[in-house]
Amino acid sequence: MPAAPLQPFFKSKGWKPFAFQKEVWAAYAAGKSGLLHAPTGQGKTLAVWLGPVAEALEEETKPHTCGVIWLTPLRALAQDTLRALREPLEALAPSLQVEARTGDTSAAVRARLRKSLPFGLVTTPESLSLMLTHEDTREKLAGLKAVIVDEWHELLGSKRGVQAELCLARLRAWFPALKIWGLSATLGNLDEARAVLLGSPTPPDAVTVAADLKKEIKVETIIPKEIDRFPWSGHIGTRLAPQVLKQLDKARTTLVFTNTRSQTEIWYQELLSLRPEWVEQIAMHHGSLDPAERIKVEQGLRDGSLRCVVCTSSLDLGVDFSPVDQVIQIGSPKGIARMLQRAGRSGHQPGKTSKIFGVPTFAMELVEFAAVRDAAEVRHLEARRPLQKPLDVLVQHLVTCAIGEPFEAEAMRREIQSAHAFRELSDPEWDWALSFISSGGKALANYPRYQKARLVEGRYTVDDKRLIQQHRLSIGTISSDLNISVRFASGQTLGTVEEGFIGRLKPGSVFVFAGRKLELLRLRDKVATVRASKGDAKGNIAVWGGSKMPLSTELSHATAARLRGEGKAAPEMKAVAPILAIQKRWSELPDDRTLLIEHARSRGEEHLFVFPMAGRVVHEGIGALMTHRMNLKDSVTITQNDYGFCLTARRGLNLDEQSIRLNLSIENLLGDVIACLNTHELARRQFREVARVAGLILQNLPGRAQRGQREVQASSRLLFEVLERYDPGNLLLLQSEREILERQFEFSSLHAVLADMETRPIHLIETEHLTPMAFPLWAERLSATLSPGDAATRLEQMIQELNQAAK
Repeated sequence: MPAAPLQPFFKSKGWKPFAFQKEVWAAYAAGKSGLLHAPTGQGKTLAVWLGPVAEALEEETKPHTCGVIWLTPLRALAQDTLRALREPLEALAPSLQVEARTGDTSAAVRARLRKSLPFGLVTTPESLSLMLTHEDTREKLAGLKAVIVDEWHELLGSKRGVQAELCLARLRAWFPALKIWGLSATLGNLDEARAVLLGSPTPPDAVTVAADLKKEIKVETIIPKEIDRFPWSGHIGTRLAPQVLKQLDKARTTLVFTNTRSQTEIWYQELLSLRPEWVEQIAMHHGSLDPAERIKVEQGLRDGSLRCVVCTSSLDLGVDFSPVDQVIQIGSPKGIARMLQRAGRSGHQPGKTSKIFGVPTFAMELVEFAAVRDAAEVRHLEARRPLQKPLDVLVQHLVTCAIGEPFEAEAMRREIQSAHAFRELSDPEWDWALSFISSGGKALANYPRYQKARLVEGRYTVDDKRLIQQHRLSIGTISSDLNISVRFASGQTLGTVEEGFIGRLKPGSVFVFAGRKLELLRLRDKVATVRASKGDAKGNIAVWGGSKMPLSTELSHATAARLRGEGKAAPEMKAVAPILAIQKRWSELPDDRTLLIEHARSRGEEHLFVFPMAGRVVHEGIGALMTHRMNLKDSVTITQNDYGFCLTARRGLNLDEQSIRLNLSIENLLGDVIACLNTHELARRQFREVARVAGLILQNLPGRAQRGQREVQASSRLLFEVLERYDPGNLLLLQSEREILERQFEFSSLHAVLADMETRPIHLIETEHLTPMAFPLWAERLSATLSPGDAATRLEQMIQELNQAAK
């Protein structure tokens, strides 16, 4: 049984604790920190929360003593987390309160929390950083016993995760006895994840608790009634919407997940057009909607009034909607952990079965759905690799600390190096960081606005009120296009869209956002004023920046295994059998143990199709690398997908195996990748993001004229050019180059894949026709090189030719 003070709560619920919950309670009571890994919906929250609650009951903690900080990766989770944490307190300790402090928190609540903190504080990395800028924070947190990091896998490997690491390092320095616990449901590298969470060196008594619970997950696929023998990416579109509706009819409540916000808007409109009578029973949820809209949808899920919610990853995490009977995934999830995380939104209770139905948007995604089921059965999950030394995050944090509590350099360095990301911080890097926050560095030393921290009596401090206000507004690491608020003339806010989208529209233009067809009235001071459109114009669906998710390495291997014929019989494989049969007849199936390369000709062009099976981003990098090494950069078109890439040119692509191996060698890889990229331009763009995090580009002060995207770009471009000319060794410039290599081509993965390919036998095949695996790569090129009408005509002609040849 749990600790004695908790027994009344469990008895009132008729529950018995799981073994893993008892293990966590015992570890917490012994003063240990650790990581809890358990399937979604199995009681992780109670496992880590009730330990601090029992401790508070035994020590008779006073109501206004903050004992626990609950760190959540998404502010959208805060309200649901509050409900889950308050429930046992209402039964056991009504005097102890839990509140949330996030970007969605009202000004009134924020003001109240500045005066007095509750026993439990739910917050985000950004809001926790903001707390550290106040000089009384250490005093207000004097009773802090524990920090719990929810959904740690979502923060790990990101700059927000590093921001959380640095905040935890500050709290550990203040309170050495602090206990830190992380929660995760979908991680493949638990020991490394725990080490990152708990800092360096890892406490010798730290524990990893893995729940030995076999959560049943049912993965099925909605299979198209007809499948084209020569499919291309996205060609199925919303054609399966009628079959999706039939599946919706079988359940009371369903979450329909998509991979992008634009896809969410599209599927919401499609389902509503087919079932207009569901207008009060179907809703939409994504991160760009106004918080009030999101909360309304979440409440509709809880009380069962909504039959279907079309959503993005905004509902991936942590939210407990018990009425959800099933989940539908539109398009391949591209990752095993993502599929399991979303499946867990249904049957979100111990002993319940989670059900998820895949909806392919491309025939080959049928293979991916079969593969993800195989991997899920053996819990073969992706690892999340931690970031190392993002210096923009470091200098932002140093200013944060200097504002809140002046620091002495050596003590702060020890604190910073206790964070896993900076455990190997070098002397030059540390000296540069201190110089950056105090003078702006070598090139900016003559500009007062970049001189933030002053050295006073041996301590770095920030006392300029204007700089402090600007810094507080700029805290965070999430970078995107500038957001524009979308509002009705009445003042009702619908959410935000990116300036890059709305800026292309003129007054009177119609667009679709938040499930509504809207007419733009005016765009002024970062506010787009709209009204409901009553015309027949369809309007453009709102789009947001971001790229397609690549197939994960683990799912790539599982997909390759399916293509080799491994695994038990599956309906998905039966459905794609005719496609795979043509592929084998004209060539062979791609594999991750060999390297299939097809050479083909069509209408005076040569095509080289290469199938490493390594994911879209890596394939883009290999394609660019080969083009550079073959000196064909200006005459070759490159297209890529998750299975391979295609080089198209008038001539010069009929290579032998020796030439191919030479062009795929890892020798001088870094130099060649830098040479084949427009590295200077890409790094300049990336610098804008790095500069914003580092505080070189500041947010507008309230009441001041709002700067647009062009002005921000101009500011970052000027800074980049100044640093490049007068301080070429500036570490932020070098970081920008590293980040663009990793973001553009996943350089570390690119290196690993090329090294692996050197050991694979090459199967070079001359094909008379475009094969089913080559066709989607060929088709992808049309949209980039031809007008929509010409591309459609050419596509139809090719399909007719290939179908005729396949008879």
